Amino acid sequence: MANDKKHETHDDPENSEVTGNLGETGSSVETKDQASTSRSTSSSDSHGEDHDNTSTGTKWLDKFLSGIEYVGNKLPEPFTIFLGLFLITGILSTIFAWQNITFQVPGSDETQEIHGLFTGEGLTWFTTTMGENYIGFPPLVTVLPILLAVGIAERSGMLSALIRKLFGSARPAVLPYAVGVIGVTGSVMGDAAFVVIPPLAAMVFKAANRHPVAGLLGGFAAVGAGYSTALVPTSLDALFAGISTAVMETLPDFDFQEVTAVSNYFFNIASSIVLGLIAGYIIDKVLEPRMWGQDIPTEEDIDPEEAKERGDRDAEGNELSAELSADESRGLVWSGISIVILTAVILAAVLVPGSPWRNEEGGFLPSSPLLSSIVFIIFAYFIVMGLVYGYVVKTVRGMKDVVDMMGQSLASMMSFLVLAFILGQFVALFSWTGIGTYTAVKGAAFLEQIGLTGFPAILAFCVLASLLNLLIISGSSMWTLMASVFVPMFALLGYEPAFIQAAFRVGDSATQIITPLNPYLIVMLGLLQRYEPRAGIGTLMARLIPFVIPFWVAWAVLLGLWYFVDLPLGPGNGIMIGG
Repeated sequence: MANDKKHETHDDPENSEVTGNLGETGSSVETKDQASTSRSTSSSDSHGEDHDNTSTGTKWLDKFLSGIEYVGNKLPEPFTIFLGLFLITGILSTIFAWQNITFQVPGSDETQEIHGLFTGEGLTWFTTTMGENYIGFPPLVTVLPILLAVGIAERSGMLSALIRKLFGSARPAVLPYAVGVIGVTGSVMGDAAFVVIPPLAAMVFKAANRHPVAGLLGGFAAVGAGYSTALVPTSLDALFAGISTAVMETLPDFDFQEVTAVSNYFFNIASSIVLGLIAGYIIDKVLEPRMWGQDIPTEEDIDPEEAKERGDRDAEGNELSAELSADESRGLVWSGISIVILTAVILAAVLVPGSPWRNEEGGFLPSSPLLSSIVFIIFAYFIVMGLVYGYVVKTVRGMKDVVDMMGQSLASMMSFLVLAFILGQFVALFSWTGIGTYTAVKGAAFLEQIGLTGFPAILAFCVLASLLNLLIISGSSMWTLMASVFVPMFALLGYEPAFIQAAFRVGDSATQIITPLNPYLIVMLGLLQRYEPRAGIGTLMARLIPFVIPFWVAWAVLLGLWYFVDLPLGPGNGIMIGG
């Protein structure tokens, strides 16, 4: 949520210039559209009646969402939340240490004790390891290199051109499904996907004589509700993996398979395809017929200055075409050729007998230098594609452009770098004090006592993640919070951390498109009001909810298939420890 859900700009949406501009223009457009007399009176009356009906039908939803917004707005920012959790953990650990509380990890004869933060030992530990706790926070090691490469691929224009190419090559009949699959995979762009893909989808829908609002809302739903998965590994995978591995330090002698950026890759590929097709079906069979039936306008009014900030407009505010220019097409071709060459080089390096990227047995699973090089491989693919494309289309003219693009990419993550400081301190303290291990042991024992240890326990975990997702919009914050307790706890029940991470993905994304705390929901409302000036948050929610439940149920069923058939989640990662 790197992509931290929510890519980490979600932690501080004000840092996103695009977000701010779109949010501001949303309200100004409403006034502009309300004053417009270009539409016929009959159409306006019809639309007004439809909006009134929608408002009446979603009155309960408005109250529910208002309640979520009220509670969510009462929560402090993530940094403050984890500072509070750090202090609470410190106080509890000190009390437990004074009471000489001890425990045993199942399968171990060693008795462990709780170490108190506010003791001489604890204060010495903290003052000597604060920097190490921050710099050693695993997501920083994996996310930042990938982010640099993705930044070049995005800012060179390669990712946007690729999306337009995929949209433009889709036939009108399959366009909704293309929007669904591309939208789900769009998380590779981070939060930029929320402001790029929906307006582009509206544009290609309109060009195909389909309803642009269906493309707009469908694109947003696919990006948001499927944000935790993609057809290709992303920085979000690296972020989650780093946290998953870090929290297992609370069980130092526990045997488990390390979580990497591709530990959920097989599951992610299936999830992306299934969720993309479901999104396409809902757009095609549910959302778009409603748009035509309600006579929602297909034209928008937009100020030229405002247009320059749009994801589907160029620097002069002109609407982009789904058709690429000759330079853009040539850039994508050469980018594709470069990937083929890079793939051939990697295969030649790792497949030869005696390759240093093989493990001691001469293979690659369950662990090997190759799997430990995943961050480098992802980095290499994105940076090669971005540099080659940028060189061809002349968006990259020299090393200064490369450095600037990398710097801009890191700048967009500044809020995450600040948040990572307190996250690193909390995770380290949770492990060092023994509170994490103690909580995991007691929690696992409780679940065994009540008989909730199988797939129903996993589903309950998914539900909890979905509910928390309505209030905590930062992916790294929520996964750090949940992983610290549940990953070690489920590990004691025999589940691989990679599987619990996959379960978290199910609950983490689907509900984020209906929480009022998602800043991009307000952006989407502004875009919608360009077509429907009287549309409100209830109107928007009523059209997005049809995506939430099918996404959640389908994803949970897919998770169940992996669980009961015992399929590999990714290279070297299964469902059960030792399985």
